[in-house]
Formats: sequence, C-alpha cells, structure tokens
Amino acid sequence: MAAFQVPGSRRRIRRAHVIAAGCALALCTTVAAPAAADGGTATTMTKPTIVLVHGAFADASSWNGVVERLERRGYPVIAPANPLRGLYSDSAYIASVLDSIKGPLVLVGHSYGGSLISSAAAGNSRVKSLVYVAALMPDVGENGMSLAARFPSELGTATKSVPYRAGGGLSGTDLYLKPDKLHQVFAADLPESTTRLMAVTQRPAATTAFSEKAKVAAWKHIPSWFLVAKQDKTINPDQERFEAKRAGSHTVEIDSSHVAMIAHPEAVTDLVLQAATAAESARPMLPDTGSRAESALTGIAAASLIAGTGAVLLGRRLRRPTP
Repeated sequence: MAAFQVPGSRRRIRRAHVIAAGCALALCTTVAAPAAADGGTATTMTKPTIVLVHGAFADASSWNGVVERLERRGYPVIAPANPLRGLYSDSAYIASVLDSIKGPLVLVGHSYGGSLISSAAAGNSRVKSLVYVAALMPDVGENGMSLAARFPSELGTATKSVPYRAGGGLSGTDLYLKPDKLHQVFAADLPESTTRLMAVTQRPAATTAFSEKAKVAAWKHIPSWFLVAKQDKTINPDQERFEAKRAGSHTVEIDSSHVAMIAHPEAVTDLVLQAATAAESARPMLPDTGSRAESALTGIAAASLIAGTGAVLLGRRLRRPTP
C-alpha cells in the first residue's frame, strides 16, 4: 500500500518538535540548577573585622585615627580594652573577645599588644592576618624582658614601679612611665601638650605582662605584617626588624616614635589595609566550581541527547502511514 500524508500530520509533527524542545530545556534546567545552587553561585564576600589591641601605658583611644580611616573604607572595627594584667590573662581575655565576633578577623597589636595577638590568635582559624605596629612579637619561651635584654632601649630608665593591691588578696607591681620621660621615650613626634595629658592618663601594665613567657606563637602559622618605627625609643628598632625578619613579615619602616598609630595613622592604616585585602583575597569566590561545572555540562549533554532522540522517534511515529 502506498504511503500517504494523514491530514493535519504536519501540525502534529510541529507540536511534537515543540514538546521535545521543551522537554530538553526542562531537563537541562533541572540538571544545571542544582549545580548552580550548590556551588556555582559566588559566595558573598564579607570584609574581615579588624581588632585593634593597644599596648602598655595607653588605652583603646590611641587607635582613634586608625579606626576612623578603616571605617571610612567600610571595615567593621573593634578596639577592646586591654586589661594589662599579665600575658596569660590578657591573651585569654582578647581570645574571648574574638569568640564574640562572627566571620574572618584581622588582628593588629601595638607594643605589648603584639604579644597578645600572637597568643590569642593561636588555634583560631578565623584569624587571617596579624599586624604588628612597633610591637613585641615573642617566640615560644620568650617574653618582653628577654627580648629587651638582647635589644636594649631607653625604656629601662623611663619607668617607675608601684605596688598595687586587688580584691581577693591579690597584689603585684605596676609599671608607669615617668612623666618627665614620656615625651622623649614614648612619643617624641607628638606635641608636648599632648604628651603631658598622656602622662597623666596613662594606664600602667603589671610586670607580669613582660615577665610571663609566651606559650604559643601564632605568627608561625598566620601571615603577618610589621611596621618598624625607626625613631622608637621604647622598643629598639633593631628588635622590631629582628622580629619581622624572623617571622617573614611583610615589613615597612617609617620615621616615627613608638606611638606610630597616633603620630602616623595614615601609614598604619595603609599597612592594616594590606593585611585585610590579603585576608579577603585568600577566601575562594567559587568553591569546587571545576568538578561541579563538569558534572553540569555532562548532565546537560545527556539531557539534550535524550530529548533529541525522543523527538526523532516521535516524529517517525507520526509519519507512519495509516493501514
């Protein structure tokens, strides 16, 4: 029997092709969507919180100029009050502050604050960068006193000891900067009117802040940046260079007294931003995109093949002559 075209069969064939194409699109979307939802979409990038830790004889307001500049760049910032009671208790306190903050962290320590970030960051995977500003950076078994013995400075003759008593029968010895020495040793590039106020409002540090030996050194495992204050009379600049070189820190040197964050907040901010930018770029935008993309492409190809084969078979069936 001769084959002949059934009336309306062309319209049915066109509809079959449209349906098959629609099936192919639906299958492709079904296969590709999970890949995009599971890993193909860029992860939201969150700026790290920058934690600024002050040192001895100072308070958190010493970071004011740096805080203002960082906040203008959109970074969340916190400058906690350093208790200045001893390396072990102070670092535990700073570590508890870190636990209260969500997301990635960049720690910045000035002077004795450098010892604290080296200890507080240990074992905390959210700490991405460490920044040392004219700071102590002890290795395990070292303390501020042992480093100062290797690299003497004028601080040794600029402090006075004052016994203190605390609740529960606790007692100890506080170190203060002598008012007539503070400008020369601590902040020579600030106006004397400013350093007179600093002498009156200074916060003393207990001797245990410098005598307790470091038990950990987070800078061995976390990238670090270091600002050397070339005119520092509190910590010998050679000590700062030694610490930075030993840690493999990204290092800058500026003409500054010990309080670089007050005298040169722009330079300190620039270094902190380098560390923060590095912390941001270290986080991957698209996790596992390679393997997932390959799976998605394989699925799409399979779906297209299946849909295409279905369209051909359906078309042939519609073309069969009526018996």
